[in-house]
Amino acid sequence: MTKTPSPIEADVAVLGAGPGGYTAAFRAADLGQRVVLIDAGPRLGGVCLNVGCIPSKNLLHTARVMTETRAIAGVHYAEPRIDLDAVRAGKDKVIRQLCQGLAGMARQRGVQVLNGFGRFTSPTTLQVAAPAAEVRFRNAIIACGSAPVRLPGLPEGDPRIMDSTAALELQDIPRRLLIVGGGIIGLEMAAIYHALGSRITVVERLPQLLPGADPDLVKVLAGTIGARYEAIHVGTQMRWERAAADGLHVVLEGPGGARPEVFDRMLVAVGRRANGHRIDAEKAGVRVDARGLIAVDGRMQTNVPHIFAVGDVVGEPMLAHKATHEARVAAEAICGHSVRFDPRAIPSVAYTDPEIAWAGLTEAEAARRGTRFEKAVFPWQASGRALASGASHGLTKLLFDPQTRRLLGAGIVGANAGDLIAEAVLAMEMDAEIGDIALAVHPHPTFSETVALAAEMGEGTITDLIAPTSRHARR
Repeated sequence: MTKTPSPIEADVAVLGAGPGGYTAAFRAADLGQRVVLIDAGPRLGGVCLNVGCIPSKNLLHTARVMTETRAIAGVHYAEPRIDLDAVRAGKDKVIRQLCQGLAGMARQRGVQVLNGFGRFTSPTTLQVAAPAAEVRFRNAIIACGSAPVRLPGLPEGDPRIMDSTAALELQDIPRRLLIVGGGIIGLEMAAIYHALGSRITVVERLPQLLPGADPDLVKVLAGTIGARYEAIHVGTQMRWERAAADGLHVVLEGPGGARPEVFDRMLVAVGRRANGHRIDAEKAGVRVDARGLIAVDGRMQTNVPHIFAVGDVVGEPMLAHKATHEARVAAEAICGHSVRFDPRAIPSVAYTDPEIAWAGLTEAEAARRGTRFEKAVFPWQASGRALASGASHGLTKLLFDPQTRRLLGAGIVGANAGDLIAEAVLAMEMDAEIGDIALAVHPHPTFSETVALAAEMGEGTITDLIAPTSRHARR
């Protein structure tokens, strides 16, 4: 007769081991809690580390180096020979190294890791499958993440129809690749496959790529990739026809009418859906809406006081850096700390070529809210570093309050935009005025200097360009 294993007792049970989950587990352990971390995957790190942020950035680095090498003036190279096995091995090595680091930190902190799918069975218990275990907890943090949205009507099981996880496996380099969805994930994968030799077509049903970003930023990116890719269709729907030996047959229906096309592979990147509906949360009394989302307050507390939730499962933006900050709040709230998740700005970054980053208020949001603002834009054509680096197509934009001069939002398109946006995020968190940014001495010549120069444009004190008319000029 098989003996039933004794239940595992935990002060804090964390369901999901992505950035939100492992951060919550580690912080709770650091604060003296007995922590059990549960995840269905064989390794810690979740989607982000194993099949998302990290592998995609490794491949995007490869793509960027290849693209920049081809663009160096006066230096000519032979066409590259691509060893897909070696490219995959390099990506997998990075993932392995980071996963091993997380596993080591879990051991050092005394966090018990259970590799199996977890579901609630009551307000104080979780059942973990394969190997079977019951976890009894005093508090729980749900960090079960999200999954790619599937388009209805597409055939199941055809390996030529990929989500982002399958696309990152790099099974081959298709001659023609259709990207359905012009958001961050779709455009990042487009950059990778284009650099490796695929002819790319992007289809976005909304009127512009990257719908969350302002059009002036997107225009710079669209101009660059529009010259590289086979086609970019916005305001266009993809209608599925059939899978055949010669490829995937679709019809693209847009402003110019309907046009049949045949592709070797298709990547579906139309968004992600929260996983709240997969964990039997209702058995714990936790409310989950029709979209799989779990509502929380500023302490990341659900409607059940001892159960918290963080990351993608609590809603947009579905970003790893948001999840980690929410996770710290949840762990500290459980331990009685007076904390709230109340950021002034959460940055978004598309690691495309060029990169686009934005944080805080966008012009579109300001228009919807009726918020008054002034705008300062510094074009990178006037940046010595950008010109020297072949990156003069970029721009840096700051939005600020006309009365208080406090920074409200920022948008950057160009090389390293994802790194540059951090200064603007800090300025918003510190309630800085654009004059504070302008007066901070930035190194020259750098891309970071463009943030200060945009602030000088807003202040009317710039000397690198003709200063706009401003009541703050010549102060």
